[in-house]
This record gives sequence, C-alpha cells and structure tokens, in this order.
Amino acid sequence: MTVYDVARRLPEIAALRDHCRSMAMLEAVLSPDSADRCYSFDAHWSEQASMASMCSGSGDEYSIVFSAAGAYVRGFDHESSMSPYAEDGPWPGVLDDVPEVFRSYVEEPAFSDEDGMPVITACIWRETGDDAWKTGTIDFPEETAGDPDGAGYLFHLLMDRSAEAFQRWAEDYYEVPVALEAVRHVFSSRPLTEGVVGALSAEVTLASLEGCIAEIGYPLG
Repeated sequence: MTVYDVARRLPEIAALRDHCRSMAMLEAVLSPDSADRCYSFDAHWSEQASMASMCSGSGDEYSIVFSAAGAYVRGFDHESSMSPYAEDGPWPGVLDDVPEVFRSYVEEPAFSDEDGMPVITACIWRETGDDAWKTGTIDFPEETAGDPDGAGYLFHLLMDRSAEAFQRWAEDYYEVPVALEAVRHVFSSRPLTEGVVGALSAEVTLASLEGCIAEIGYPLG
C-alpha cells in the first residue's frame, strides 16, 4: 500500500476533519497525560488553520493542516527507505507537485528538521474545489515490500474510520477495555456527557476536559 491507495480511501475534507477531531477527543478522555497520546487536534494552530497530528512515540508521525484553501497531509515513517535522511532530501515526486497554495506548509518549520529539510515520506493534498485527493507522481523503490512510504501504517485509522477499528487500536495501545458505544458516540460528533466520559475512563470527568474540548474544538451541543 502506498500514498496512492490512501488518497483513494480518504473522505472529503470536512468528514476527515471531524474524524481527526473525534479521535483526539477520545484520546483526551482515555489518557489524562497528553504526552502519552498519539492523536491530537489543535483547532487554533494558526489564525487561519487547524491541525490534526499523530505521533507514534517511536519516530513516526503525520500532520494534517485544514484551512480555507483545503487540506495538506504529510506523513513520516522513520524506517521507510524513502526517508529524506536516506536520500539526503525528500524522495523525488513526493513534494514536487504540491500546489502553490500549500507550499508554505512544505517549508513549515514544524514539519522540518533543524536544517530546514522537510521530514516527510508521504504527502497528500486536496484544495477546497477539488473532487478528489491528490499526490505527486512517484517512482517507489522496487525492492521494498509492504508500505514503501509508510502510508498504510501511518494513515490506517484514516482509511478504516469505523468505531471498531479505533477500539482495537486503543485497546492494544492502552491495554484497557474501550467501550464501543462511547466511541460511536464521539465518532458521531455528539456532545460529551458524563456517562460517555465515565464509560471510557474512571479517572476523568467532563469538567476536567474543558481545556481539551476548547483546544480540540469538539462540539459542545
């Protein structure tokens, strides 16, 4: 699987934004310590944009910038043979066709290393008026099996957006039971209740989530 396959399976921009926001809200309930979370959402990343992000804790990550222009997705698999550190720069084709409206994100310091090199193995974008997600034209390394750019691994919960998929991931990651109906509630972007929060965590209350709800921009009802 490559970024081409991911691009075909992503939903339209608004649905992707809602899904990312819901995953971040679920993790905020499951993990009071933000340092332990994989998925986050900053509704106020900049004056013009919000950002969803994933950090595996082992060097793999993605960022999705949502703005009036559309959405820009970058992912980095640190073990990929397409790593910029293996090639002394981004793999040919990954960033070459990014439209001008998103070029500032290619050069964004938060997505680059200390020398200004983009930390990226996979890139997808969609402008507001587009009817599909787009990628660059890439010759993937022939000798690599599986995900040459890490896309299948990085974006698996963006392709399988079912409550069951998130439940499986969360139970494996946190090693605790995760209430499926509570996940479905949040995936529907319905306002949180004490019952939903309590079903997911005995350590967290609705009141204690006030700051996270504001940061994520999760709907209050």
